[in-house]
Amino acid sequence: MSEIENDEAVRQGRARSRKKDAAPAPAEEPTQTRIQLPPYQTVALMLQGGGALGAYQAGVYQGLHEADIHPNWIAGISIGALNTAIIAGNAPEHRVTRLLEFWATICQPAFGFPLPAFLERALFDSADEIRKAFTAWQAFGAVVEGQKGFFVPRFPPPSPIASTSPQAASYYDTAPLKATLERLCDFDRINSGETRVSVGAVNVATGNFAYFDNTRITLRAEHFIASGALPPGFAAVEIDGQFYWDGGLMSNTPLYEVAMATPRRDTLAFQVDLWSARGPVPDSIVDVMGRVKDVQYSSRTRLVTDQMQRAQRARNVLQHVLDLVPEEIRKNDEWCRIAEDLACSKRYNIIHLIYRQKEYEGHFKDYQFGFSTMREHWESGLSDIRRTLAHRDWLDMPNGESRFVTHDIHRDER
Repeated sequence: MSEIENDEAVRQGRARSRKKDAAPAPAEEPTQTRIQLPPYQTVALMLQGGGALGAYQAGVYQGLHEADIHPNWIAGISIGALNTAIIAGNAPEHRVTRLLEFWATICQPAFGFPLPAFLERALFDSADEIRKAFTAWQAFGAVVEGQKGFFVPRFPPPSPIASTSPQAASYYDTAPLKATLERLCDFDRINSGETRVSVGAVNVATGNFAYFDNTRITLRAEHFIASGALPPGFAAVEIDGQFYWDGGLMSNTPLYEVAMATPRRDTLAFQVDLWSARGPVPDSIVDVMGRVKDVQYSSRTRLVTDQMQRAQRARNVLQHVLDLVPEEIRKNDEWCRIAEDLACSKRYNIIHLIYRQKEYEGHFKDYQFGFSTMREHWESGLSDIRRTLAHRDWLDMPNGESRFVTHDIHRDER
């Protein structure tokens, strides 16, 4: 049986979705020892944007669930925000099932019926050239027809020059996504404070980045949809009189938001990226288009992490120096008081999980919603997190002068 479902289960799950919108059977979980984490104050799951690649994040979450690791802060951008809504909006025992239902839904054509599962799988498992042509055809279908429970083309298409309302200035309508989120997510649970939830978007009028956070406001479906409203495909979303676009336009990862939050806390963060900053130099126009997306949306995760590591090292050194200063001086010296605001001896452990592009994928990989491709993305995420968690020492609280450490299964196993 597949890590997610065998082909018969896929067929039955799709049939139930068409009839009753019921969930297909979730992946079977292997017998696995539950992991007891060190006493981190924050266990964060950070989900980058990347469209159809987001099934990789669902696989990562399944692996965390298997290990009985339940983040107390989930932050996402774009498709990462939608996965955040599904995870935070359900009880832990239902989250994998709901994620699978979400992805099984949006990986179907908006109109008509998908290919029979056995035929889709046969085409997907064919020779490389057939698979490339088949996945390109599926991406073309998403452009022309949209995806069920996600987005549909506007008809008639918008004029490129005629003025309209901001909510209609796009090629696709995401009204189906609102209905999907409200069906699959319990927003009372999201806003209960059980888990901290943050999703990023860009204010269209000011150009400023904004985080919608359930510790500050009451989150609705619109906040998550706004985080994924990538123009000109999707329209800006109005929230309290302001209009918002996809947060990936400015920063496609919530890493900085979580790691720089104050007051600072001992933190274990799983950073799940869908775009790799590293990759081959392209030698065709099609490959150039794909590589541009990799560079644009990778958000330079490792560069940002390195900068944060240096900053935390400086805070930790400053804290050690302050500890050598007599208490009376620390209380009365202005520079010592300023230094105390800057100093920090908290510990940060960043676990990177970065999707690795498959040979058959083209520049359309972020809007190619084929079910077989989704299953392969999911299984890649599940495999990567299982291999990561097998290194139990990687979860230890870091020590040393920086008290900041990073791990990446694709880097550290080379």
